[in-house]
Amino acid sequence: MAFTAEDEFRRDANYIDDRVVADPDAFDPATTASGRGLPWPVEPGRYRLVGARACPFAHRAIIVRRLTGLEDALSLGLCGPTHDWKSWTFDLYEDSIDPVLGVGRLRDCFLRRFPEYDKGITVPTLVDIGTKQAVTNDFTSLVADLATEWRSLHWAGAPDLYPEPLRPQIDAMIDRIAGPINFGVYACGLADDQDAHERAAAELFGALDELEAHLAEQRYLVDDRITLADVNLYATLIRFDWAYHGLFKCNRAKIAEMPNLWGYLRDLFQTPGFGDTTNFPQIMEHYYTVITELNPNRIVPVGPDPAALYTPHGRETLGGSPFGDGVAPSAPPPEDVLPGDERGAFA
Repeated sequence: MAFTAEDEFRRDANYIDDRVVADPDAFDPATTASGRGLPWPVEPGRYRLVGARACPFAHRAIIVRRLTGLEDALSLGLCGPTHDWKSWTFDLYEDSIDPVLGVGRLRDCFLRRFPEYDKGITVPTLVDIGTKQAVTNDFTSLVADLATEWRSLHWAGAPDLYPEPLRPQIDAMIDRIAGPINFGVYACGLADDQDAHERAAAELFGALDELEAHLAEQRYLVDDRITLADVNLYATLIRFDWAYHGLFKCNRAKIAEMPNLWGYLRDLFQTPGFGDTTNFPQIMEHYYTVITELNPNRIVPVGPDPAALYTPHGRETLGGSPFGDGVAPSAPPPEDVLPGDERGAFA
């Protein structure tokens, strides 16, 4: 069965929408997408976060895990940058088997939970290590829950990425960037006719122009510190010039040609938790070799050079501090670091 661009774009909205929460007894199923999701208890060492350096949706969960210091409580399993129509695979490990779960495909964990499972196999996914069953792959609630429900297991200096007083503003900003930007790059690149492409491109760059103006006067998207809104935007911006500008025809401008967004992106990239979870070789290999409909010869470009991301950004003059009252995370554990992870800025 061929793997098409449509497969890459269509992230099945019918996720396993269970949630891992601090108090299962107080759980309200209405907080899940289906209204029928189940609660699982937060427990150190019980779950494995399965992600991929290539995927922007997984990248957001990986960043939050890193910023909050959940490495000791929640292990990380990394899939390789390529996959077929069946599933993400664990090609980065010996014999292509995840060393903790003992499986070769993420699909195996979904089928252990639901033997007739026919929905999307996506990352990030939380897997129950004992049963090797997928718990949830609803990336929206998963990322927010890592920042909130898992707070008892955050390290002592962890920043609050989703503070209560700012949640309405953070939610509004995430909604503002999700459709036209985070999903808009896919709508732009995978459009099936000229009109659809032009509509998507207009929405995409209209939203980027708004953020370019917004970031002229403040360092981060909401308040004067990093929040979940910044995590959500970063995962798209860091892939823009390297994949979306060329492969997805999002080429009215590069992020590097938009001064405030470019400074903002460099600021985040040079902040521990962001650049050191970014892997350009895997990002490039994923986009340019998996979506063969757009790139049938699977030729991976040789640029841009990430060195420009290490240049001074000057954003500190706008005030604010990346972690608010918290502090930067310590170095990532060795088992989380892959060849190509951008760590030079933090050495």
